[in-house]
Amino acid sequence: MNLRLILPELFQLLIMAALFVQSIAQGDGTILLKRWLPWAAGLSVLVALGSLAQNGLMFGQTYQVDRLSQFFKMTVSFGFFLTVINGVGQPMLEKKKQCDYFLFLALSAWGLMLLCSAVELISIYLALELASFSLFPLVPLRTKSLSAAEAAIKYMFIGGVATAVGLFGFSYILAAQHTTDLNQLVHMSWSWSHSPMAVLGLTFFLSGLLFKLAFFPFHFWAPDVYEGAGNETAAYIAVLPKVGAVAVLLRFAPLLKPEMEITTILAVLAAVSMTYGNLAALVQKDVKRILGYSAISHAGYLMVGVVAGTPKGVAAAAFYAFAYVLMNFTCFWVICRESKDGKNLKLDDLKGLSRRSPGLALVLAVGAVALVGLPPTAGFMGKLFLLTAAWDRGCNWLVVIAAANVAIGLFYYLNLVRYAYGKETVEAPREMIGTESADGLLNLLGGLFLAGLVLLLGLFPNLVLKMLIQ
Repeated sequence: MNLRLILPELFQLLIMAALFVQSIAQGDGTILLKRWLPWAAGLSVLVALGSLAQNGLMFGQTYQVDRLSQFFKMTVSFGFFLTVINGVGQPMLEKKKQCDYFLFLALSAWGLMLLCSAVELISIYLALELASFSLFPLVPLRTKSLSAAEAAIKYMFIGGVATAVGLFGFSYILAAQHTTDLNQLVHMSWSWSHSPMAVLGLTFFLSGLLFKLAFFPFHFWAPDVYEGAGNETAAYIAVLPKVGAVAVLLRFAPLLKPEMEITTILAVLAAVSMTYGNLAALVQKDVKRILGYSAISHAGYLMVGVVAGTPKGVAAAAFYAFAYVLMNFTCFWVICRESKDGKNLKLDDLKGLSRRSPGLALVLAVGAVALVGLPPTAGFMGKLFLLTAAWDRGCNWLVVIAAANVAIGLFYYLNLVRYAYGKETVEAPREMIGTESADGLLNLLGGLFLAGLVLLLGLFPNLVLKMLIQ
């Protein structure tokens, strides 16, 4: 037992313990929460960053600590930190429920950290459910919102079905291959002609992961849940569960040989996921529903790196997962600041944003351009790395479809920018968002910080790629 290998998990567990103590104490503790939680979440990022060089196997070789797992833990910690900064003081959450809210968020992030290092099927399943079940109570916490209750029911019901399907697939894998250790499973035969039960079991087991990824055809919950959940909650659900799912899928990448049936199926579904998500987003008017369908398309992009299966593809998928965290939080940062009462934003609500708050309009423009994949942003470099890895693997047709979908995404992503920089209607003037107050200035600086990271990662991608070099 080497505690240095699991310092990020231990620190996150300490944050959970502190939140639990505060949640059962008398009073809402809102002021105290604002004082220590952002600092603790920021420190957790530094702890995870300092553990990148750790390597080892623990808990009977079911828990693998390596550069890939530590990078994803750092990504989860950073996403949790942004969620805390974004979510403290949200308007549609009662003060007495804030400690419980962040406790469940911290528990979900802890489960995702465990998921990043799990290399045994039962451990993967337990960590996955810990991360997922902790999110179910967060969706209906939106005050006096029937759509939030409906979204929570859908999320919980469909999540339960995905769990059952995943467990069913696990039983098939165990019956066919007689082991649950991933390091042994990657060296076994996964051809339909040699072991059809194993292939069927792997398909079912991966279905549970693909549900978290909002990957076609397990995507239908995403737009409704994003729309029904609070803005801050939707930002977390839209991003971090995908990071955990990608971390596990990359563990399976070595067994996805180009000639295998399961590889072809995933490649075809990646093409469909990209195309469906982009086409469905074209007709949406609710901004969060647009980002919900955008998440479906980005699940397809992430799967391109998994299907490539090479070290280059693994590094590209990990890089894009981190870039997606930055890009998505950049857009949600503006949504949460623009929606003063916590209500959902329509496209028309963005009109005149450049006049009310030029800084936030610029932040939204950078986030939208990055999600499209235009230079010089992290989204462009991420897509370039993914498509290059797939092309080198011989998936030329998938690269062509992905490039075509980038062109489709131009229409609805840049539509956000068009509305933000368009003129506001005279009939419905909106309040100016000033920066003269301390809160207004901090909100602007936070958005510019995220936008700056998106551009910095696009200009200097080696700052992250070198973390993934084994």
